[in-house]
Amino acid sequence: MAYCEDCFSKQRKIDALTEEVSRLKIALRYEERKGKEGYFGSSTPSSRIPVKANSIEENQRRRGGARPGQPGHGRYSFDESMADHVVDVASEVGEECPDCGGILEDKGTDSRSVIDIPPLKAQKILYLLAKRYCSRCRKTFKPRPPSVLPRSLYGNQLVATAATMHYLHGIPLGRICEQMGIGLGSLIEIFHRMARLFDNVPGGLIEKYRQSPVKHADETGWRNDGQNGYAWLFATDKISIFLFRKTRSASVPKEVFGTELLPGTLVVDRYNAYNKAPSAIQYCYAHLLREVEDKEKEFGDNAEVKAFAETMAPLLSTAMSLRRLPISDDEFYKQAAIIESNIQDVVRSPATHLAIRRIQDIFRKNEDRLYHWALDRRVPAENNLAERDLRPTVIARKVSFGSQSDAGAKTREVIMTVLHTLKKKSVDPTATLKNVLDQLARDIKTDPFNLIYSANTS
Repeated sequence: MAYCEDCFSKQRKIDALTEEVSRLKIALRYEERKGKEGYFGSSTPSSRIPVKANSIEENQRRRGGARPGQPGHGRYSFDESMADHVVDVASEVGEECPDCGGILEDKGTDSRSVIDIPPLKAQKILYLLAKRYCSRCRKTFKPRPPSVLPRSLYGNQLVATAATMHYLHGIPLGRICEQMGIGLGSLIEIFHRMARLFDNVPGGLIEKYRQSPVKHADETGWRNDGQNGYAWLFATDKISIFLFRKTRSASVPKEVFGTELLPGTLVVDRYNAYNKAPSAIQYCYAHLLREVEDKEKEFGDNAEVKAFAETMAPLLSTAMSLRRLPISDDEFYKQAAIIESNIQDVVRSPATHLAIRRIQDIFRKNEDRLYHWALDRRVPAENNLAERDLRPTVIARKVSFGSQSDAGAKTREVIMTVLHTLKKKSVDPTATLKNVLDQLARDIKTDPFNLIYSANTS
């Protein structure tokens, strides 16, 4: 069959130029996304996003208040029976009207509801301890001061409040010292002593964590003494265990999980350090959904990628939200089986685009780590619990720039484990921590782990 060499040459040039244009469009789209989202795409931390977009118009119009159908939490009035203190305020005028000089009549009182708090300032308390002497055995007896640990200068309320402010709410040490009127060195020593007091708590919680039916784990960066390190979190809905280490290797999960086969399921991202955990593993769908959405943004002009993302993304989103729907267990497992089957159909369908095939390979090679959520409703398809538990640590990292010493990292590890676990057990972790310290003040030999783990939930 005859053909024109010039036409063939032109067609080759057209094909080469078309391919180059397509490649440049992809590169341009990547640069545009990097300029908006940063080097890590949708996984870029908010603090490293070069240009943050304006909030959507719907959020701009929102001016607070409860959502429709939800009870509000705004200002309300109360009477004497609900008030903690009732203060009589005398009239500022005498018996005569300050304007016209007329006689003023008594009209009773008017009430005004105000919510206030005394200044957060340390108070100096002098306890007078009654002494009793036995002349027969020549011993002197005196009571212990209430809510004070042995040989401690600071009361348990101050200790519990300061620890909660710093390790739970991320308030800097300097600010706490200013508010309470105590020295920085004294505050640091308070925390070091508390860490020594609760030193056995993380180990005991690790044993409970291993036996939990659903376990979560995650990690984030944390500098120590100017060197890069990592904050590791191992959590359940009732426990939060923090470990601060200089490594991100699998040795840290091994320290927590051990080597014997464990019950339950571990929910994590796809970081290799968790893959050797002696437990069933569920990979986080939120990370997979993010990858699918990233591929759609990167190859938005490709019909095959667009069709794949439009099919896969809703399935992953539905899988993550299904367990929270108000449906029976039978209905849940029925719908979960359908979603799982649909996901497998999508990942097994033939695809030509490499971006699609890469995501399909993740599902094909890790089938044993992707569908535990469909077999046990207690297992979530996402790792949001660990993400939420780590968020205060990320904020503290931005404020404090990490720990200043190994001792500081160890103290933070112990106290954060105690406080974040108490937060899951109690509405008021400060009061619960003070109650634990009060029990230790009465008997310092009491096992702190039993007090922490058995703290009343409310």
